[in-house]
Amino acid sequence: MMINELLNIKYPIFQGAMANIATPQFAACVSNSGGLGIIATGAMDATTTREAIRTCKALTNKPFGVNVMLMNPDTENIMKVICEEKVAVVTTGAGNPGPYIEALKASGTKIFPVVASVALARRLEKAGVDGIIAEGGESGGHVGETTTMSLVPQVVEAVNIPVIAAGGIASGKQMNAALSLGAVGVQIGTILLASHECPIHENYKKAVLKAKDMDSVVTGRSAGTPVRILKNQMALQYLKLEAANAPKEEMEKLTLGGLRRAVFEGDMKHGSVMMGQVAGMVHEILSIQEILEKLVKESQEEIKTLEEKVKGLVYEK
Repeated sequence: MMINELLNIKYPIFQGAMANIATPQFAACVSNSGGLGIIATGAMDATTTREAIRTCKALTNKPFGVNVMLMNPDTENIMKVICEEKVAVVTTGAGNPGPYIEALKASGTKIFPVVASVALARRLEKAGVDGIIAEGGESGGHVGETTTMSLVPQVVEAVNIPVIAAGGIASGKQMNAALSLGAVGVQIGTILLASHECPIHENYKKAVLKAKDMDSVVTGRSAGTPVRILKNQMALQYLKLEAANAPKEEMEKLTLGGLRRAVFEGDMKHGSVMMGQVAGMVHEILSIQEILEKLVKESQEEIKTLEEKVKGLVYEK
């Protein structure tokens, strides 16, 4: 069963929970357009989370989700709010949602943690989650080391619950590839940055359109917190500090407030401009509805091309 049938949404497409970007208004736009909009609560407490959920409910009657970073000090109260508000889906990162699974299930909420390894996927399946978002290192923001092409089929083979593929998906071809690898849906982020509704600075959108295949870089590996961002002045300086084994405090000082500088101030030189490797495939600003419809239409059209290629898998004289 595809994930859209399971969750009663039009398309099998999740919106990534991009920090400082995935507002309730943005999530509602995605849900109204046929995907699963997701509110990012990384910087919220329980009170602001409830406000965000109710704002989203006022803007859409479609299912939507809430993402919880489990390192948030108010996680326990945020989870209580999610249960009380009966949110359709919760996605999680930076920890184990195990302590909250029973309560979430009792409220009817489905749990989809984001994972970057097979071992974690197995462990979370045993804990009782409803599905897995297997995110490859091509993604923007916090990433693992394994690519989507390698990670997704291994996770699919290891678990018996639905798997959503994330990382490196910006076209119908890539969506078909994810489905061929065994996923029952996809999660997208970078391509949605180039939408009219995305609440980021225009400079950020222009940077996505301008980016090429090699214009992102992973910083923070030395600190155990790898993040894929635009290769700008701040990123290059950070990499120099990493190579020189600079004190952690010096590197943190460089990135402090970096995402806010990018998202709200449009600082493309000193901001943390998170984007995935597929930014090089994004060439125009569209509405969210147009983006989702285009992905699905391309997927359906590319199937015909793929069928022709499959006929030629064996060549005999």
